[in-house]
Amino acid sequence: MLEQRKGTGRLYLVATPIGNQEDITLRGIKVLRNVDLIAAEDTRRAKRLLARYRIRAPLTSFFEHNEPVKKEALIKRMIAGEDIALISDAGTPGISDPGFPLIRQAIEEGIEVIPIPGPSAHVAALILSGLPTDSFHFFGFLPPKGAKRNKRLDEIRELRGTIVLYEAPHRLLRTLHDLQEHCGERQVVVARELTKTYEEVIRGEIGKVLMEVHGKKIRGEITLVLAGKGRGT
Repeated sequence: MLEQRKGTGRLYLVATPIGNQEDITLRGIKVLRNVDLIAAEDTRRAKRLLARYRIRAPLTSFFEHNEPVKKEALIKRMIAGEDIALISDAGTPGISDPGFPLIRQAIEEGIEVIPIPGPSAHVAALILSGLPTDSFHFFGFLPPKGAKRNKRLDEIRELRGTIVLYEAPHRLLRTLHDLQEHCGERQVVVARELTKTYEEVIRGEIGKVLMEVHGKKIRGEITLVLAGKGRGT
């Protein structure tokens, strides 16, 4: 059991598998079994994971479109003494998902926030890329279009640390073209469906990778890792 304390409850940030369900930690399972409530970005995916490990804690949805309302309700429950676990769609909560505002407000309210480390797609892609890991920059998803996208690409061009991005399958070609146009030829790694049955990793200069993926039907979740300026051409 989790140690019981009087007063305000706690917010646990529990990392969940990005694909292979065996990647959850023993500590993560223990916490999920013993909290008063689990707030999940995708309750359908969460139910499959919870069923596998016989986790029966109550479940509620917490995603982008209900975040403003649900955030206040969750904060009130923790102030009243309940322990809540936050889990994302996959991986570590608070990274490119709606968990960040809840974490910020919990801190402002004096609620203890406890990380339960585990899988993260951008870290997994970085360490398998073969590109330098001593300094890196994670940007999540690029802005979809316009001046904001071009500004971010110009920023990326000047960075010496390795760059890690998330991308949707239908935008992969466009993003590779844009990176090539703004940054020139550099080493890039396309990591697709990490830890899943059809995991695929494509490495090479941007132009070579573009030729390899052109005409292919790309599916699944994608992480891009790009060499920093002057560190992989």
